[in-house]
Amino acid sequence: MSAFKSDFLRVMSERGFIHQISDDAGLDQLFARETVTAYVGYDATATSLHIGNLISATMLYWLQETGHRPIALMGGGTSMIGDPSFRDDQRKLLTPEAIATNIEGIKRIFDRVLRFGDGAGDAIMVNNADWLMKLNYVEFLRDVGRHFSVNRMLTFDSVKLRLEREQSLSFLEFNYMILQGYDFVELSRRYGCRLQMGGSDQWGNIINGVDLGHRMGTPQLYALTTPLLTTSSGAKMGKSAKGAVWLNGDLYSPYDFWQYWRNTEDADVTRFLKIFTRLPLGEIARLAALGGSEINEAKKVLATETTAIVHGREAADQAEETARKTFEEGALAETLPTVEVGKADLESGVGILSLFVTAGLAASNGEARRHIRGGAVRLNDQSVSDDRRLVTLEDLGPEQVVKLSLGKKKHVLVRPV
Repeated sequence: MSAFKSDFLRVMSERGFIHQISDDAGLDQLFARETVTAYVGYDATATSLHIGNLISATMLYWLQETGHRPIALMGGGTSMIGDPSFRDDQRKLLTPEAIATNIEGIKRIFDRVLRFGDGAGDAIMVNNADWLMKLNYVEFLRDVGRHFSVNRMLTFDSVKLRLEREQSLSFLEFNYMILQGYDFVELSRRYGCRLQMGGSDQWGNIINGVDLGHRMGTPQLYALTTPLLTTSSGAKMGKSAKGAVWLNGDLYSPYDFWQYWRNTEDADVTRFLKIFTRLPLGEIARLAALGGSEINEAKKVLATETTAIVHGREAADQAEETARKTFEEGALAETLPTVEVGKADLESGVGILSLFVTAGLAASNGEARRHIRGGAVRLNDQSVSDDRRLVTLEDLGPEQVVKLSLGKKKHVLVRPV
């Protein structure tokens, strides 16, 4: 469907969020005539969400901005099993205590993205443990399980790929999609929820919920998924040299987060500005028109605006200023990422290779050695050519730190303790 009448679906379409909708016309009419409650589910498998989750969280933001009610569903119950979708093996089983800790970490993100409260348009956060942990197994099989066709479930890509690879899919995991479908029905009954949103890899699970609702007598339910986001070079979003790009600052610093977006490929800048920032489309069009080296200004805007959403405006401005001082003035910015190394170790000398690994600038000594041979490594802004170089207390500058650099954009301070 090309032209949506409702504000929400028009925003979703213009900004590139839509991959599939179960019923375009029906959902558009629903949004045009009433306040719609919609949800996205998040399993608590870590203490933070990552940038892949930022896409769906931004969809909930725009849902609220266009006058509707978002639900952020915490998977306190489903996290006891773990989503098997497109995984090669079973997830590690988490304890209830670990899940509760993870949910507390995830809440920090949503406090920045959504407005919570008791008003008609205020977002709500719900935990599916509230109903899943109270289910009677036999009653659940009779009332809910009978509506699921195993034949159909075996055709879903998330299951089929696992079986085609001859990798075990436990009965525990097979139940995950039943529980997710039941979540949709429960949210419909409790909160009048009509729409579930998620990534394209969740299409089968979401449609399960739509069908289950039909069989169990809910109003018509709907599904909306986003495209799997990859870079123009084909790489999956959300990975860096340091691993996953987390949204909580204790796992991935605001400065590193800013730098991640600053390093966006030229061909992706416009698309990412539409999806990850709240800038008006007219302003994005102006930035998209920048050519040549001016595209770097658009990348800085992308980095600062996205960092402001996740970490706050002050942290975003500080990250931008740190980058400016480091790259444009050549100054040593005290707010650069810092690692601590024992003073006694520096007295005897620490190998440059292992120090780079400790600083997170290389995954192994071998990788650090290759960077040195490629001329990409600097110590206190001086090129390093000897991979046996020892870093000692004599390398400390006036600020009593050692500055390690990989290329022009990655810098870490080493501070003795």
